[in-house]
Parts: sequence; C-alpha cells; structure tokens
Amino acid sequence: MYFPYVVAGAGLAGLTVAERIAAQKNERVLVVEKRSHIGGNVYDSYNEDGILIHNYGPHIFHTNDREVYEYLGRFTKWNDFWHRVLTQVDGNLIPMPITLETINRLYHMSMTLEEMQHFIAARAIPMKEIKTSRDVALSRVGEEIYQKFFENYTKKQWGLDPAEIDTSVISRIPLRFSRDTRYFTDKYQGMPREGYTKLCEKMVQNRNISILLNTDFAEIRKEIRFGTLIYTGPADEYFGCRHGRLAYRSIDFVMETYNQESFQEAPVVNYPNDYDYTRITEFKKLTGQQHRKTTIMKEFPKAEGEPYYPFPTPDCRAQYELYQKDMETEKNVYFLGRLAEYRYYNMDAVVRRALDLCRDELGCR
Repeated sequence: MYFPYVVAGAGLAGLTVAERIAAQKNERVLVVEKRSHIGGNVYDSYNEDGILIHNYGPHIFHTNDREVYEYLGRFTKWNDFWHRVLTQVDGNLIPMPITLETINRLYHMSMTLEEMQHFIAARAIPMKEIKTSRDVALSRVGEEIYQKFFENYTKKQWGLDPAEIDTSVISRIPLRFSRDTRYFTDKYQGMPREGYTKLCEKMVQNRNISILLNTDFAEIRKEIRFGTLIYTGPADEYFGCRHGRLAYRSIDFVMETYNQESFQEAPVVNYPNDYDYTRITEFKKLTGQQHRKTTIMKEFPKAEGEPYYPFPTPDCRAQYELYQKDMETEKNVYFLGRLAEYRYYNMDAVVRRALDLCRDELGCR
C-alpha cells in the first residue's frame, strides 16, 4: 500500500507532524507505532482504582513559546498548574530548585537575597574551563551544596560520576536568586484538563490519518511505499546499528496505591542521597483529581530497557554523529525527536521542532 506520508512513532513529535500534514496539505498519513497506544511517553491512563497516572513518569507542560501553547490548546483546555518539587536533604524536605528559601531552610538561617548572593559567591569554585556537569555545579554553588543535592542524584540517574557527564545535565537545573520556589518559571504552564491521552487522541481525529499500533516500523519497512517518511524512532535502529547501538538510560517505574487521600507534601519529592529510587511522584497532586485513595510512582534508573534518556557523554555524541552523516544520504526522510536526534527534549521543544519541520520542509503553513 502507498501513502504520501508515513510517520514512524506516535509520540508528540510524530502526532504533530501527522496532524499538520492531514489538516494543512489534505494528504493521507500513516502513523506506525510499536506500542499499543499513541502519545509516546506522555501517555496517561486510569489505573484499576480509577486514578489518572502518567505511565512513563510525570509530565508537566511548560513553555515560553506562545505558538506551541496555542497549538496544543486546540486539542485541550488547560488546568493552571505551577509545579513545585521538594528534595529530601539531611532528613528535611527542602524546595528545589535552589532559591533563597532552599538555602535558608538548609542552613537554618534567615538571609536576605543580597546575603544569599554573597553566601553562594563565597562557596562557588572558580573554573578556568567548564567541561563536565561536576564543573558546572562546583562553579555555581560550591562543594557542599553540590554533594548534598547533585552528586549522588546524578550518579543514581546516570550510573556515572558527574565528572564523566556532559555539562547539559546539571545546566538544566536552575539556581535562582529569588524567593520563587516554582520549579519552572515559563509564562505558560498547565496540565491538560482531560489528560495527555485525550489531547493526543484529538490530534489524530482527521480522517486522513491512519494509525497502525503494535507494529515495529522496521518489520514493515519493506512492505509499505511512501513519498516521504518522518522517522521519530531510535537513529541506530533505522540504520541497522551499523555503527553500534547507541546508549540510553532507562527507568523502572514502580506504582503503589494507598488507602489514604495524600502521601507526600508535593507532587514530586526527590531523594538524592537516600534509597535506590531518584524521586516519588504523587499523581493526584499533578492532576487535581479528587479520590479517597492515592497512587505514587517510584523511579529506579537502570542501564537496560526502554530508551528514555540519550546518554550525555562525548563518546556517545561522537557515535551519534556517525549516524547523522548517514542521515544526510537518505532521500525524502526526516529524522525528528528525542530518539532520532539523540537529544533530550522537553515537550514544548519537540512540538516546536515538529512545527518548524512542517513549515520549513514539508510545506505546511
């Protein structure tokens, strides 16, 4: 069978492209997805107790990109939500990211903002060159705060010392000289009122879109014909792993339901130094759902399994660049998204990339 467009992968990147092609070009699109559902890692569902959970970890939408916010808003109404995270350090729950409130609670002080700036500056370690995530943290907050908040959490998350990891990992964690304890400060923040799965389902209601679930694109690649392919799967798999398998970090998600209305003080609590898991999410505190029970998720990072996070090391990036050269030889094939581009993307960034691809390369308005 022939399709003008085939999209491999039904995550946000693939669904955005499929929706734009179907709506703007009025062309048929086949979306091929190896999982049993659409939505990729933003997929959510109701568990056996009727509690809405995020099956692949917590997803909080936030962006400064008004176009992306309004585009997704065509398919959902938003509940206002300002994400807050606590971190257990020295037996106390302390706000994260690092703000004036964090420092005052950590050291049992009552500093002003100006005093905080001097406090941090006195502990920051000057660096001639910033090469690793450890360098980033030490240059910004010094040894003690680095050890309390970042060192062990990073080791658990990646299975590597921060001194072995690219600067991008810890650079994403903000240091804020203010009292603002929100985890994100983006202009637009929220949760889809009916959940992410409903949002995704509305994206693909166009009759030009066909969806094939439980199907690995690699297994049917030779059986379907297409004019243009948008590939959002792992880059190495597309090329038969000719340069070796790319490394990813995976996660075991362990759900627990309790016969009580609340489990913890915040939607997410990080555990940098205690236990084998990195964090606990309580879903009702994300979604606002009212229920007499509550479900939590513990995250246990691991080396093998479903690919979630591209490995942030120079060697892995160099290996991926070999595949990038191969991509340049592919005609009428576009590589898009976290797996295909071997890069961590927030939700808004991946939708932005998809919209740009549609406009700049595929001729969608």
